[in-house]
Amino acid sequence: MTQKFFRQVLPFAGLLAVAAIGVGAWLYLSGSFSETSVGGIGGPFSLTNGAGQTVTDRDLRGRYLLVYFGYTFCPDVCPTTLNEVAGALDKLGPKAALLQPLFITVDPARDTAKVVGEYAAAFSPQIIGLTGTPEQIAAVARAYRVYFTANKPAKAGGDYTVDHSSILYLMDKAGRFVAPIRADQPAEQMAMEIAKHMD
Repeated sequence: MTQKFFRQVLPFAGLLAVAAIGVGAWLYLSGSFSETSVGGIGGPFSLTNGAGQTVTDRDLRGRYLLVYFGYTFCPDVCPTTLNEVAGALDKLGPKAALLQPLFITVDPARDTAKVVGEYAAAFSPQIIGLTGTPEQIAAVARAYRVYFTANKPAKAGGDYTVDHSSILYLMDKAGRFVAPIRADQPAEQMAMEIAKHMD
């Protein structure tokens, strides 16, 4: 998997992303994550990056965070979203240096530190992939009000999908929720949406 591959091959998946955006899009469009309802979204976390190092929310203070929850086996929405995030970073210019995108797995059973780290970096070396224990992932998902549930296979060891909400969370330099950023939009529009909330 390379960044070039995802940027060239996956744009067609945008239509699938719109169809599969599910719970996250419903919450966004219904106003559940409007800018006036910022209380209670986000909070402390302690997770593991691709190098096996512990990363906490405090380690990332001083930069805006763009937080997305998904998983590496995701067939369409996650790669499409991360592809657009990578494109948005290119279009943000100097402001990109102030932004730290995070990809937090909701499938820690399969997404080891190495797997999630390499997956995120394939889209952009600036995107940090994070995993943790099931308990850690459940806690951070609750903090960000993320819905997810695994559709376990009938046979042990079989492939399975994970239903999850699909919203990007923009957090300020102090770790406070700023605004939801729609995941189902092209890179240029995403960059404009992010930039208007940055200093």
